Order: sequence, then structure tokens, then C-alpha cells
Amino acid sequence: MKHLILIPALALSLSACDNGQSGQTNSDTAQSVAEAPAPKHSAADFFNTTSFLAVESNGIGFSPDGGQILISSDETGIFNAFAVDAMTGDRTQLTTSTTSAIFGMSYFPNDRRILYIQDGGGDELTHVWVREVDGATTDLTATENTKASFVGWNADGSEFYVSTNERDSKAFDLYAYQTDGYERRMVFENADALALSSISGDDRYLAMTMSRTSADSNVYLKDLTSDTAPVLVTEHEGNIAYGTYGFSTGGKLILSSNEAGEFTEAYAYDIETGEKKPYVTADWDVWGVSYSNTGRYRVETVNVDAETKVTVRDGQTGEPIAMPELPAGNVVAVRFDPDDSHISFMLNGDTSPSDLYVMDLAAASAERLTSALNPAIDQANLVEASIVRYPSFDGTLIPSTLYKPKGASAENKVPALVLVHGGPGGQTRRGYRAFVQHLVNHGYAVLGANNRGSSGYGKTFFHMDDKAHGEGDLQDIVMGRTYLESLDWVDGERVGIIGGSYGGFMVAAALAFEPEAFDVGINIFGVTNWVRTLKSIPPWWESFREALYDEMGDPATDEERHRRISPLFHAKNIVKPMLVVQGANDPRVLQVESDEIVAAVEANGVPVEYVLFPDEGHGFRNKANRIAASDAYVTFLDTYLKGSAETSR
Repeated sequence: MKHLILIPALALSLSACDNGQSGQTNSDTAQSVAEAPAPKHSAADFFNTTSFLAVESNGIGFSPDGGQILISSDETGIFNAFAVDAMTGDRTQLTTSTTSAIFGMSYFPNDRRILYIQDGGGDELTHVWVREVDGATTDLTATENTKASFVGWNADGSEFYVSTNERDSKAFDLYAYQTDGYERRMVFENADALALSSISGDDRYLAMTMSRTSADSNVYLKDLTSDTAPVLVTEHEGNIAYGTYGFSTGGKLILSSNEAGEFTEAYAYDIETGEKKPYVTADWDVWGVSYSNTGRYRVETVNVDAETKVTVRDGQTGEPIAMPELPAGNVVAVRFDPDDSHISFMLNGDTSPSDLYVMDLAAASAERLTSALNPAIDQANLVEASIVRYPSFDGTLIPSTLYKPKGASAENKVPALVLVHGGPGGQTRRGYRAFVQHLVNHGYAVLGANNRGSSGYGKTFFHMDDKAHGEGDLQDIVMGRTYLESLDWVDGERVGIIGGSYGGFMVAAALAFEPEAFDVGINIFGVTNWVRTLKSIPPWWESFREALYDEMGDPATDEERHRRISPLFHAKNIVKPMLVVQGANDPRVLQVESDEIVAAVEANGVPVEYVLFPDEGHGFRNKANRIAASDAYVTFLDTYLKGSAETSR
């Protein structure tokens, strides 16, 4: 019954009341007139798009002369660093890894050297490397069992900051490396294992966070010019989640906080006086606040009902800058050139992977520098998602993204899948996902359900599943099937479930605890034994371990509940076909978990297939593996779901 597919060596992105936005279910919209079926494409066609990633906001995205833009791209089959000509879009490959993914972090401020990070085949032990102008590379954090990250540059560019846990695997210390010669010094020994956040523009203050519970967190400031201990700057009562977006160009600490209501907003904290004032407000979560190199412009990012909305504001006038006409999609990763005359950004839509654009601010004109979508695919044949809400068992509305295959109609009903995101506090959002478009192209409707506990819909909704995982949130997912059955173009006799990470747990939980709710399940890197998983979290999760245990339960005291909700201990109930996908190097969900659930389902005499990737961790970094996995999903579904109802049941 078991099929083990070992893929040889060659990032799954996957409230008691509604928050008030778009409160109705959109089933009328979902039951629209059918379009003609789209031509079928292989997984390779969808994944032979190119994934482009910008540098993080703490890095320098443009070369010092403004002529190049640093990005990461998987066009070679695995992520490497590339330089993009800001005028022509021509790309120059800067790194040549064929095994472990490389992500570009920053140009140097005065030349075209770059910093990048690389782990060991998905083990998440990233090191910080430098690439010289002549192509020579050096690991700057070359100690064993170390995880390191690039933090940012000092004010004059003479040093850059790196965090590493080489001294204590649970705590990240801060080091300053000289730009010339790379000699380093310790800037801050992080004895309390706080989470490092950002450094002020004058290099004096280090902001850090600590999560006390899943609903309550604090921000600390460390004066790097003194020997004093970090100071708590968010003294408060009750549960308030505080964080930081960084420092303003005027030297204020920009805090994130949900103290005023359901959503996270930005506040400006005056370090000298302790005064805190509202800074950026919205009716949804403020995701980010950042600044241009000269400080003239401010970038505000808001998560609006599963879409990203970005405003670039002129600090001199307070007004948003004029933006040119752009294709539909999310503008993300805005980066400024050295003199703030141009910006680069990524644009991502449901039917278009992220492409790099460059914009002349004075002319308000933008040029696309990349073409990520595989030219073998006609974008018009891809499917736009619609935002829908359906009622759960207790009346809670579950916000979701729905993909309807072209050609689906009341006369041509299609099988469907409920897609469950990771997290547990993740969110299924608008945007291009190759495996989803592949599934839809092959005739499967996909409902990306944001069950209770998902982020983006207010703190009440977010905390509805605390210490109740696999209970109300699982019922939200089961009710996703009920919603799909209400659509006249969905074949209600053929509905499966698919998910990765925490979503993979939900797949296994649905099959074990609601064995008749779905006809098949695809578990991708999913937890099946919470007892083991919560006892074996990576040591570098120390800064939020307490908050994780507050949400999921402490393994020292809640083992009975963890055993009760773990599918592995109830696998005898599984009677529907299952596909399990696992990375051998996964430090979060150990391979043994998938080995055991596969063996348990096989013992039931139930069809179970197992795809194991020896060169992956928790998520996909290798394009060939993504293709192999997506092919496995469709083959499995074609066999056990799209066939006769008798086969799937």
C-alpha cells in the first residue's frame, strides 16, 4: 500500500465576531458563469517561472552608483544572488551554488561587494558570507552549529552588524565587522536571549523584543554606549503585543502595538522623554514602516484583507507620491537608490509571479526589469482568486481565497481541495503560487481557508485557537467542505484537504479525527506528534519559546492534551488515502514523524504514498523538488480523487 518515492539531490508558502470588512459570504460571486477550459500545463511549466526576491529592508539594494540592483533568483534551479542592470534588466549571476540556497542581503556602501546568507541544505543554520568584487567568497561566521544573520550597516558604512548564536545556541549576540578586513568585535552579549530587532541611525541604541505569551510582548532598548542593562520601554498592563519597525530618520523608535484595538498600528516613541504618539494608523494590520536613504520618504505597508497595500509618502509634504499605472497585484519590497531619485519594487499578482520594477520618482514612471512567468504559459489562462467568507459551526465567518478552474460550471462540476496554511498563525493571501495554479489548471478548485487563529483579521480572531488547536480551527476547515458543497460548480462527492507545516498537521488531524470529512489528504512537512515536536524545537527559538508554549501548551505540563490532538496516536482511524511529503533535513518537523505516520496508515491497509527529499528542510528551496512535489500532488489526486467517487471513498 505504501509508495516511498525518494527524490535524489538535484519555501512552502504555503474571532467570535467578524472584523467588519466584507462580512457576507461571496457564494453568488463564486457561482459565476463558466469560462472555457484552459490548456493543461505540467508542473515544470508552472515552476519554470523564475522566483525573484529583493534584499531585506536592512540591506542596501542598489549598488553605490545606482546602476545595479541586488536580488536573489532561482533561475539556475536553486536560489543564487544576481545583479540586475537598473536600466536594461540584464542579469549577472554573482554566486554559483548548486546545493544550498543563497540569498543576497546587501551591497557594500562604497563598492560592489555583497553580503549573502546560505544554510546547509535546508537545516536553517544560515551563515553570513561576503563576495568580493572579483568573485572570491568567505564565510564570516564559520563556526559549527551556528545560525547567523545580517542585521545592518553602521552610520558611516565603516562597519556592518551580524548576529550569531555561536556562544550560546539559544541566544543571538551582536557583532560589528569592519568593512575593510572584516575584523570583528562583540557589540552586545545577549545574556537574556532577547530577539534582536534594529539599531538606531546613530549606532547608539539597539531595539529588542521578548514575547511573554502569544498575546503579550515587550520592547527593550539597550544603550550601546553604556554598560547599563536593556531597558523595558513598553511597560503596560494586560495583553498587548508590542514590537518594533525600526528607528525613524529623526531618531525615534517606531513601535508596533495593538493596544488601541483589534489591529496593529505604528507609534513613535521618543527615547529622551518616553512620550509615545500614534504614527501610522489603518483599519487593518500595519505590517511595516521604513525610510529612504536620505530620510525624505517613508514607506508604509498594510495587510488589507489578504492583500499588501504600500504607500510611499513624501516626508516634506506628508502626501503620498504619485504612482504610475501598474498591473493588478501587490507592490512589495520598496528599495531606494543612493540619492532617492529611483525606487525598485516587486509586483506580485494571482496570475503573475514577482517581477522587479524600477521607478523614476520625479517622472512617476516605472519599467519592468524581469519577466518571471514562463513564456510557455498564457497569463490569461491562469486564475484570479476571489475573497470569500463562509460561516463555521458557531457562526464565525472564515475569510478565504477561492480559485475556480476555467471551464467549471453546474454542468461540468470539478473536485475541490481545502488548502490549510502553516503557522499556526499564518494567512493564505492573494498572490502567485505555482502549485496552486498547477492544481487549478488540472481541474481542482482550491479554497485557501483562513481558519480561526490566522493572522490578519484582528487579535480576537488570532487568539481564538490558543491551546485549542485541532479543535475549533479543525472544524473551520471541515466547514470549508460544506461551503464548497454549496457551490453549484463543485463536485461535492470529491473534496480533499492539502496543507503544509501546521497545515500538514491539520490534514492529518482531519483524516484521523474527522475520518469521513474529506476524501483524500496531502500532508506536506506536517506535525503529527506534538509531544515530540514541542520537546525538540530548535534552540534558536528561545526568544519566543515561552510564547509558543503559551499558545500551543508547555510539553512539561500539557503532554496529555498534546497526545490527544496528535494524529499519530489516532492513526488507526485514518481510512482515506494520504500523501506525505517530507524534507530529510527538517529541523522543525523531524523525518521520523512522517516515517511513523506513513507506517501507521499503511498498517490500516489504506493507500499511502511518501515523497522524501534528502536535500530539503522545512519547505522547498530547490526548484526541481518543487516540481517533483507538485507532480506528486496531481498524480495522487488524479488517482484517488478525480476518479470515481467509489475510488476516493
